[in-house]
Amino acid sequence: MTEPRFTVETAMVLAEVAHNRQKDKLKRPYREHVLAVGDALADFDDDIRIAGYLHDIAEDTPITKQALLDMGVSERAVGIIERVTRRFQDDPDDYAAGIEYIAQDHDATLVKIADNAHNSLPERVRALAEKWPDKAPTTRYAEAREVLYKAVLPGEIHLILQRINPDLLPELDRLAD
Repeated sequence: MTEPRFTVETAMVLAEVAHNRQKDKLKRPYREHVLAVGDALADFDDDIRIAGYLHDIAEDTPITKQALLDMGVSERAVGIIERVTRRFQDDPDDYAAGIEYIAQDHDATLVKIADNAHNSLPERVRALAEKWPDKAPTTRYAEAREVLYKAVLPGEIHLILQRINPDLLPELDRLAD
């Protein structure tokens, strides 16, 4: 008998449960973010989709790499999760260096593009600006997109943005020219 495979659906459930009581900066359920990122990767293979749903699990929960492997998450998906997890990067406080590191891996770049796009939803950016008027939303997400977009094909980016944040499509067109 073969071992049951860790599926995309299992990743969705794990993401929802693992982030269940967490809130984002706007006090919204954090699980909405991880589910949206995973959903945005629906056009890609299972490992990329699983990594999308679980992209913040090593950052924001006690679940370890070994626990993920023990659950049956593939080495490839765990590798993607590790690459996008800031605390595993050389200098977790250097956001730009972290983006450069992520952009060296195609699959991690796709996950980070989905993460960035969801964090850049116009409604979210406006709400953050209203909540902290003296600390306007940073330009680091736009700067990160310039690096990330060069690391994968425009068609792949388009598939992600179409699902999660179509407002970024004109920016993609400008950067692709």
